[in-house]
Amino acid sequence: MSDAGKGKVPALEISNLNVFFGHGESRFQAVKNVSFVLPEGASFGLVGESGSGKSTVLRAITGLVRDWSGTIKVAGSTLGERRETAFYRQVQMVFQDPYASLHPRHTVDRILSEPLRLHRIGDIDRRVLQALDDVGLPRAFRFRYPHQLSGGQRQRVAVARALMLEPRILLLDEPTSALDVSVQAEILNLLTDLRARRGLTYLMVSHDLAVVAHMCEQIAVMRLGEVVEVMGVEQMRQATPEDAYTQELLRASLGYDRDFFSAHMEE
Repeated sequence: MSDAGKGKVPALEISNLNVFFGHGESRFQAVKNVSFVLPEGASFGLVGESGSGKSTVLRAITGLVRDWSGTIKVAGSTLGERRETAFYRQVQMVFQDPYASLHPRHTVDRILSEPLRLHRIGDIDRRVLQALDDVGLPRAFRFRYPHQLSGGQRQRVAVARALMLEPRILLLDEPTSALDVSVQAEILNLLTDLRARRGLTYLMVSHDLAVVAHMCEQIAVMRLGEVVEVMGVEQMRQATPEDAYTQELLRASLGYDRDFFSAHMEE
């Protein structure tokens, strides 16, 4: 782990998490005894191929899947079966597809103001305008609809919506995989900047090791629902993982354009 949050209560603790789908003979275990600790202010990556269970971990945390066992703690408090309203003031999620995650018939203004109204938070106009500023969108976009925005602009709206309640933890589910590579770098730079300015904690899911290497200090590699290895990003960059599957995953990722990311990502 990084030194972020050292000596403090961890932002997120997952212990022996198991997640199931289906019933009876068709019941399937998608996540098997997953455990990790995320210090406050850290950025932690879950990587693995499609179907490895990494996104399911995020859905268990947010309560989007109900059939799970184990322990999930946020800021030291153990979560129950249902998520209380206060949970969403602490934890928010940014989904993979920015178009699917935004209501097509709602303006940007309504998308951003709705969480504030649900949680009875005032000063809506100022907060919406500030949110647009924070994610680098012109204020004139306030009354546009998602179909009037580019993919990168839609994902900026999705990030802004996740930040409206001023959470401490963002769960990032492949937040750039639906975007062009040049736009990916812009969104990753935005997320890096927001984390630094707001002291946010990130749990990021990705199949792209290049993305994770730029965003996270520590990485858990998942395969068939299990964590097979946890390593620091420097260990990954030096291509010295211990697990055979991790080595295979790393070799498969070596085709990414290192020069492109070096040119586009901020130090």
